[in-house]
Amino acid sequence: MTGNTARQRLLKTAFSSTALILMTAFGWFLIGHATAPVRQGLPTDWSHRHLIFSQPTTPEQAARLKQDPRYWQQWYRQNATRVLAPDSVEPIAVHLGDTWSRNRVGDWSVNLGSGGTAGAGNFPAKYSFRTTTASCTNDYVVFATGLAGASNQASIVAYNNLYSGCGGTVPQVYWAYNTNAGVIMTSPVISGDGTQIAFAQTTSGSSGLGSLAVLKFLPSATDTVISPTTLLPVASTAYRNCTAPCMVEIPLVTSHGVQLDDRTSSAFPDYTHDILWVGSTVSWLHQIAGVFRGNPAEVTTGGFPVQLNPTNPTTLSSPVYDYTSNTVFVGDYGGYVYSLNPNLVNVTQSAQIDHGAGIVAGPIVDGMAEQLYVFASNDGTTLCAGTEPCSAVFQFSITAGLALSTKAVVGTSAAAPAPLFDGAFDSAYEASSNATGNLYVCGNTGGPPILYQVPISGGVMQAVVAGPVISNATAACSPVTDLANPNATGFANSEWLFASTTAGGLGSNCATGACLMNFGDAPWQHGTTYVAGQQVLDSNLEIQNVLTGGTSGATHPTWSTTVGGNTTDGGVHWLNQGTLAASYTAWQALHLYTVNTTIIDSNGYIELASSVAGLSGATNPTWKTTLNANTTDGLVTWKNLGPAATASYASAGGTSGIILDNVVGSGTLAGASQIYFTTQGNQTCATGGTGGCAIQASQSALQ
Repeated sequence: MTGNTARQRLLKTAFSSTALILMTAFGWFLIGHATAPVRQGLPTDWSHRHLIFSQPTTPEQAARLKQDPRYWQQWYRQNATRVLAPDSVEPIAVHLGDTWSRNRVGDWSVNLGSGGTAGAGNFPAKYSFRTTTASCTNDYVVFATGLAGASNQASIVAYNNLYSGCGGTVPQVYWAYNTNAGVIMTSPVISGDGTQIAFAQTTSGSSGLGSLAVLKFLPSATDTVISPTTLLPVASTAYRNCTAPCMVEIPLVTSHGVQLDDRTSSAFPDYTHDILWVGSTVSWLHQIAGVFRGNPAEVTTGGFPVQLNPTNPTTLSSPVYDYTSNTVFVGDYGGYVYSLNPNLVNVTQSAQIDHGAGIVAGPIVDGMAEQLYVFASNDGTTLCAGTEPCSAVFQFSITAGLALSTKAVVGTSAAAPAPLFDGAFDSAYEASSNATGNLYVCGNTGGPPILYQVPISGGVMQAVVAGPVISNATAACSPVTDLANPNATGFANSEWLFASTTAGGLGSNCATGACLMNFGDAPWQHGTTYVAGQQVLDSNLEIQNVLTGGTSGATHPTWSTTVGGNTTDGGVHWLNQGTLAASYTAWQALHLYTVNTTIIDSNGYIELASSVAGLSGATNPTWKTTLNANTTDGLVTWKNLGPAATASYASAGGTSGIILDNVVGSGTLAGASQIYFTTQGNQTCATGGTGGCAIQASQSALQ
């Protein structure tokens, strides 16, 4: 072991030990003042996927991270011992005609109202009251409805009694509010202690007036989506001592007092300084101070609010504040990226990097690796498909400003492309000490959406690998969400990607309509003990199954690229299932197959035609469920290549962004460990008829 390696391991061990003491033993987070931890739960909202941390490698980096509550939140998500609830132990097989899928229509689905949706690229928000166990009473999830608040329509609603192990009606309305007739077209965020909600909203109509709202909620036994409590704003100076439920509205204004609109920029909470950052139209960035611990008010000194691009002003998307560099990063719909130091308000502007839909998603910042990732729908070139522009991920070095960048092309684009929403990093990246792993993006904004893998090594983007096509139509794609559950030993795959498309979905259950799909993407790890039946996604985007368990080698093996082929990796022997795909062809009776054809059997396993002497049988054979076992089917012999690493769910109009909750401890209730999203169109909801649906699905439901 080299001195540097030993030092890094010692540092990570010491850092993890500190975290274990602060978080596992006491359930504490550094949410408020960094030096004074208080007992907290775990908020999960859109912002937690946009500020991430590869692991510290120096004492200086570790010292900076100790001051950032978001690092501790990420640490807990990565390191908590997760105990899966009984209904999450095994995938659920559902037969739908001649197709197979490991999903059911959500654990619950409730009606938000006709046209109700969190919106494209927006997310619900989840609060877990304790990180050690699920709570029926205090855990809740918040959905903006995207509809104008009224006496018969909530603009925002929360549900508790979330889990199948809870008694009574699952879920129950925790509270529902008409927020002064506002329309919330952004993602809500939750205070560190879970007692307050903040969001940007606008008045209805084409010329809306935007504001930043903060509310204290009160559980209600009578609130419903169609019978909400109406909240009228109190004065900013009265908010801290107002009796819940109550709210304050801070108008988003220019330095000259002109009120602006905000339908595109979600608020980003800086827990340490009790500040919310939020954008608006005409390129204005706002700083709201005293949000959760004081009396919320817009900062109007030191150059704030600031117009980032007075020459070519346009609408801002969502900002991200990085504590380690003390910098705010934000993009706009004109295709530019900006950074500024909030103390100096010295604005740096990039060159135009998006010439299509604009930068519609907040950037992703890795504060430790000092890298910024921005998602562009049209890069302004003619380098793809001969003469077409490209959709691309741009990478900036935080320390080099916004003048220099590298680019990873993720498919073609068009003059009027679909938006490119944010991607997701896998667990290997977030656990690495040198920003090494994979970024997954749903790209190809000028055609049918395609899932891409962008390998990153030492903070440098590598050659992009094209993955499964998820639609047969030119359509929009959702943000990508990565869900890792390393304790999910009952599953073949311990990590999953989620993405939806607005039309033409290729998932087996989607009938070429709007579709939510998930894909296994557990990364291979060196020196790791694997057991038979586990799966990883290799560097060729092919699924490899553990045929014989053991300890993997020190370096990446040379993977067999032959379907049904074997790879030796230290003490592990792998069986290649083939390329990751959105769906697989079902078995057919009396069919003449060719050798090496793959199908999906009635149990959800991939089968390889290893030998063919004639037609398949007249009836479905009794399929062997053991990996590598052979099934005789008429004159065809099939080899079992393991369970399919994909599933799908029809979702009207596609889905919003997906929030995951995979932090569950010992003693958790059945049904904990969930994903949450809304449809973008009306469909039949399990509760409340037809409308836009707020949906919870357990990991097993979509696996």
